[in-house]
Amino acid sequence: MPTQPPSAFTPACGEEPPSLYLHIPFCRSRCAYCSFNSYACPSPPAAYLAALAGQIRYWGKHEWCRERTFATLFVGGGTPTIYDGGELAGLVRQSLESFNFGEDPEITVEANPNTVNVQSLGALRRGGVNRLSLGVQAFSDRLLAVLGRSHTVAEAVLAIKDARRAGFANINLDLMYGLPGQNVAAWRDTLVQALDYEPEHLACYELTIEEDTPFARLVDTGELALPAEEELLAMADVTHDLLARAGLARYEISNYAAPGRECRHNVNYWRNGSYLGLGAGAVSCLSGLRLGTVKDPEAFVDVIQAGELPLAEAECLPLAARFRESVVMGLRMVEGVSCARLHRQFGLTPTGYYGNMLEDLQQQGLITVSEESLRLTERGLPVANQVLARLV
Repeated sequence: MPTQPPSAFTPACGEEPPSLYLHIPFCRSRCAYCSFNSYACPSPPAAYLAALAGQIRYWGKHEWCRERTFATLFVGGGTPTIYDGGELAGLVRQSLESFNFGEDPEITVEANPNTVNVQSLGALRRGGVNRLSLGVQAFSDRLLAVLGRSHTVAEAVLAIKDARRAGFANINLDLMYGLPGQNVAAWRDTLVQALDYEPEHLACYELTIEEDTPFARLVDTGELALPAEEELLAMADVTHDLLARAGLARYEISNYAAPGRECRHNVNYWRNGSYLGLGAGAVSCLSGLRLGTVKDPEAFVDVIQAGELPLAEAECLPLAARFRESVVMGLRMVEGVSCARLHRQFGLTPTGYYGNMLEDLQQQGLITVSEESLRLTERGLPVANQVLARLV
């Protein structure tokens, strides 16, 4: 591979430790709502893992990476656990050996319930993985079928129990609400069942209809009926109430965690920190330089095997654009954005940059501004997308 990427890297003032992301783009089947860079492939190719390992070796030697200490590693997809647990553990070990990681790094692997067992999870745990994110989505076989999920409720329950038996003490469950045919009672039932297994973290996402998905086509033809806005607001209220009583605090618009179990990897994203993304379709943001990787897995493998960098695009973001991005992403967190951090990194403050716009949002009761932070209010959180759109 070439010894230098197409642009120079300049570390930003006040930059925090970066994250490493590895993308596995394969699934047993593709869900009806999914817009991620993923491909149905029941037997994923060994050549892809070999190519990804080559990328790890290359970037592990790069000056930008050698100068930094990484804080988190996240293996996502797709469904990473479509590969054998030992193979994934080997990829994790190679990453830990190739990059400088700080003490007690957070190492997460995403999994679908029907692609793991106690043996494969044990291999991951022994390989250094200390956080598991299970894509459960619903504790209802009817709703799982509507979503096009390939697992059942029984398989989800078994996966959670197997993860505990394998030694995982930090488990996230992904759940979705606002599903076709779902009401408040059904969503409450999913939350209650999830809490029965005492997860350390819950990610509760409202279903969004993405372009060019089967769900989008069904919505366009009127064949998919979604819950009304009032029902969605009621589902959100139930979420906050039940999870707070269970000791899971809301720290981001869609994420809840036990004390000290917030996802450090995602917090780095929301704070607009630097991250290196490897694998087909992965995106990196390295001190303001954004790199996009070739999306097609076969093309990705071919480029790596040819000894080339699998880059599809590169963009160096202007300082003001990085500032706005940091504000918008940071406002997703309940604590909001640290004004001191923004000033340290960009030499700008929200009040100085946005001026009257912030005053208008504050008068509407949607944000609160102080010398320490900028954050959404309780009134602003439910309409976060509209508020953030004004600050882009």
